[in-house]
Order: sequence, then C-alpha cells, then structure tokens
Amino acid sequence: MVDYGIKFWSNDDFIIEDSVVKINYKNKPSLIDIVLEAREKGYRGPLLIRFPHLIKNQIDKIFSAFNGAIREYNYKGKFKAVFPLKVNQMPNFILPLVELSEDKDYGLEAGSKSELIIAMAYTNKGKPITVNGFKDKEMISLGFIAANMGHDIILTIEGLNELETIIEVAKEMSEPYPDIGLRIRLHSTGVGLWAKSGGINSKFGLTSTELLQAIKMLTKSNLLHKFTMIHFHIGSQISDISPLKKAIRELGNIYAGLRKMGATGLKSVNIGGGLAVEYTQHEGINYKNYTLQEFSGDVVFSLREIVKNKGEPEPDIFIESGRFVAANHAVLVAPVLELFSHEYDEKALELKEENPPLIEELLDLYNSIVEKNAIEYLHDSLDHMESLLTLFDLGYIDLQDRSNTEVLVHLIIKKVIKLLKYKNHNEILRIQESVQERYLLNCSFFQSLPDYWGLAQNFPVMPLNRLNRRPTRAASLWDITCDSDGEIAFDPKKPLYLHEVDVSKEEYFLGFFLIGAYQEVLGMKHNLFTHPTEFSIIFDDELNKGYEIENLLEAQNILDVLDDLDYDTKDIERRLKAGLEESELSPEDKKDVLGKLYVMLSENGYLKTINPEEE
Repeated sequence: MVDYGIKFWSNDDFIIEDSVVKINYKNKPSLIDIVLEAREKGYRGPLLIRFPHLIKNQIDKIFSAFNGAIREYNYKGKFKAVFPLKVNQMPNFILPLVELSEDKDYGLEAGSKSELIIAMAYTNKGKPITVNGFKDKEMISLGFIAANMGHDIILTIEGLNELETIIEVAKEMSEPYPDIGLRIRLHSTGVGLWAKSGGINSKFGLTSTELLQAIKMLTKSNLLHKFTMIHFHIGSQISDISPLKKAIRELGNIYAGLRKMGATGLKSVNIGGGLAVEYTQHEGINYKNYTLQEFSGDVVFSLREIVKNKGEPEPDIFIESGRFVAANHAVLVAPVLELFSHEYDEKALELKEENPPLIEELLDLYNSIVEKNAIEYLHDSLDHMESLLTLFDLGYIDLQDRSNTEVLVHLIIKKVIKLLKYKNHNEILRIQESVQERYLLNCSFFQSLPDYWGLAQNFPVMPLNRLNRRPTRAASLWDITCDSDGEIAFDPKKPLYLHEVDVSKEEYFLGFFLIGAYQEVLGMKHNLFTHPTEFSIIFDDELNKGYEIENLLEAQNILDVLDDLDYDTKDIERRLKAGLEESELSPEDKKDVLGKLYVMLSENGYLKTINPEEE
C-alpha cells in the first residue's frame, strides 16, 4: 500500500483503509464516496470540502496544550486566543468556528474595517476581539462602538499617529472604551518565508523610543489604565522554535519594564501567530522542528521565569494562530481530465510501407521487450529518438516519421514501466524524471492553490482511491488555465507518483490537503475561473450514512463572474442574441443555439466531464 506520507501531515485526521482515503471520525466515511455523491447531484467540477469537526479539533488542541502547560508550571495567568480573519474569512468556515468555540476564551482578530464588522457581528460576547493593522479614525471609532456594544475589544496600536487618534476619539465618544494594546518591534526575527514580519525593520510595531513616548501620551490623556496588552508577531509558519524563545525573553523584559514605569493595567501579552503546520509528504523534509506541547511549554515556562525574576505578575497569554486552526479543515478534490501520454497509443501509430531503418528498429524493440531486456531496450529507444529527431531537423525524415517516433518511444516507456512496476529499479525512477506523465486537472491552481504559484508552497496531494495499487507514473500536474505557470512540476527531491489510468473508462480524483488557510482568500480569478463548488460534511450518528452534505454553495456561473467585473450582463446577452439574429442560421437553429447559449451562461466555467459509467 502507498500512503503518500499521510503519517507525516494528517495528524490522523485522514487515514487509509480499504485502499481509499477516509475521514478518521465517527463512522469513517471515505472521501471518494462523498465526492461521488456530490457528482451524482450534478456537481462535476472541482470540489472544496469542509470538515467543521476539524476546526474544533484544532482549537481544542491549542487550549489543551497551553492550559496543560499552565497547570504544569503553576502559571498564574490565563490563556486566550483569537482567530485572525485574514487567514480565512469565508462564512462557511467562520460561523462554525465561532459556534464550536463558545466554551473557550476564543474570539476573532480583525485587520481591516470589513473584518472588524465581521468580528463585531459574530464574536461571542465576553470573548476577545483584537484589532491589528493600520487604522484611520473611522476604524478606531468602530472599535469604540464595539466596546459600547459590550465586546471585550483591544485596539493594537501600530504607530503613534493611531494613538493620537484614539485619544481624540475618546474625547468624542462615551465609555466604555476599548482596551489599548501596543505592538512592539522586537529585535528578534523569525525564520523562513515570513521572517520579515519580525525584526527591527519590520512593517509593524513601535520602537523602544516610540514605546516610551506612547506611555507618556497615555499618561497625559488619563488613558494609561486602558493599556492592557503588548503584542508581537515574528512571522507565519515558524519552522524553528529557537527564534520564538528569544522573542519571548525580549517580550518578557519589555512587559516587566513597562509595568515598573507605572503601566499597572498591562496584564496580557500577545505572541501573535506562527504556530506551524506540517505540510511534508516525504521523510527527512520537515516544515517545523517542534510539537505543540513544546511550543506551549516553552512560551509558558519562559514567561514565568522572566517575570518571576523581575518581580511582576504573570500575564495572560494571547495567541493568534490562524494557519494551525484553519489549514486541515478543507480539502480540494480535482478530477483528472486527461493523461497526455494516452495520445500515444497503438491507434496513433501510422507506419508506412517503407519506414526509416531506425523506426523499424524501434518497432522491433517494442515488440521484443521482456522483463530481462527492458532497461537495455529502453536506453536503445531513447537513443534512437534523439537520432530520429536530429534527422527530422535536417530534413531527412518527414512529420509522419516524427509522429511514429514519438508514439513508439512512449509505448516502449509504458511497456517497460508495466513490466518493472513492482521492482524498485533506480533506472526506472531516473528515466521517469525526464519522461513524466502529465495529468490535466479540472481546477485552477491560481484560484485554489495560490501559495503554490506565488511561494512554491507544497500541499499534500494524493489519489482518493486505488491505494492498494502501486503508482508507476512520475506525475506533473497541469491545471486548465491558459498559463504555463499553472503546473505543479515533478520534483525528484519530492517526487509524486500516480497511477496509470484510462479516464475514458474510470474516474480518477486527486485530493489536495491542508488548503484551508489563506488559499481561498488569496485565490484569483485567473482566466475567470472562480471559487469551486463547496460544501461541509456534518456528522450525525442518527443518519444511516453517518453524515450529511450541508452548506452547499455552487461555483459562480459565467454571468455572475462577469457581473463581478462590472460588465453589463444584460448588454452582453443583448449583443450575443443580436449576433445570432444576424447569422445565416435558420430560425429553428437560431432558437436552438440561443437556448444552448443561455444554458452555458448559467453554468460555471470549469470543464464538464461525463462519468464513464453514464456513456
């Protein structure tokens, strides 16, 4: 059985049983059964499947780890957390998150006016709201309104100008006021792609000089008692815990120093996000070097020791981990439309009565291959192909000869792979690195996996079934966009092998996992491919199958997409209709074509496929 590294990245949320991927919860339904059920309902393009129980699972893990460390080290402060809305603002994620975390000190973090409105509308009363990012007077006023509504809200200041605005708005509005946090620009930095979030040159936060000035401003305006939190963030996806330990020591000393200056209302420290997710599918390639227990234990222990030595009370600890909470709850399922080597079958071979000698030799190699001579004949065929392509460039053979060359070499490669598929033959692996199978997927990487395109971020990918069969093809994945960047190329250091399958006879689906953080909110409508059809799997023991498909939201149709771009869709319809009226089609044909056109406009832009069993 091939496991595609599921033991490294899934945390047992997904497992392989009976040769299929299953959700490791309740009655353990298989992903392939869920996908086929959705396709039976008519949803044939890419699917984004949400599992709300995994949202709760991740939140529970964070609180269990930190509260466990608090008990272990007899820490006096409390643990609280917020979810940063920038990571995933989608309602079918946020609404379950809020509902499933009612029993925790868990709220939302906003970084814009729109996000703050979401937080004000949906955060459970008494649970924290933190507001980060740059703010104008209107956004700060929204924070005061949230406090008037009874929310426990903290406005985190990124610059002294924001503090000046808070002081101004406080004179204009009635109490209760929001609490005030100060984001500090640490000397410490993170590691990896997002390391620039920390350090002395980071985009956000106050320098030591500005921090001292802020205390003076708060004291002068009689708002020092509202200063309750300091905050830092050294980067998303912290792969190494060492920089975090250094940052915590720096933070603890600043906390103690500010309290000794008279900021006795300061009772909380916010260590930002950065709790990493393990994306690897391959042993020896890791995206983090610590466990959640180590992470929480180091934070709690380090803070306790620092403030104890400084003679100050232990602060409440806030965390803003978004990726850790959101990533694993969503899976993208993409149907495979085509394997491009299937262009090269025996039907495509059109041999002449008299063929060039090298082509005759290729044909003889193809007919004579057995396991014993497979590698030797494979090398011979590749040498012959190079020679024949050179002859074509020099004009000695024609296009039909070139086509026959390509077909015969691919037939030989596939035959060799089939003969040796159960042998760990390094030569086969080496050959496949240069002769890969190209799998065309019915999805857009720009829309659904933008971090792969923009940051080369890897996401676990695997077939949903056939996992009792050894995959034999080195796979390069292509999306359906008209862009050469819409490819996940085969990487010999992190190889992906998939099955040889005839999609005209059976369906084949790939699942992309851990895509619930950032991908939806960053996805772009390149070629006007939109957010895929999505739904949630809600488990219910009273149902025969143990779950229900809920919150189904179909991908936008073509007219809706154009409307989002501010096209006048009525004008588009008029122009299309007029174009048909001016055509030379018969009145009956015009009516028929117009009907087909309206059907197409009412559907989404992903490619339509037919279940082979329906043909």
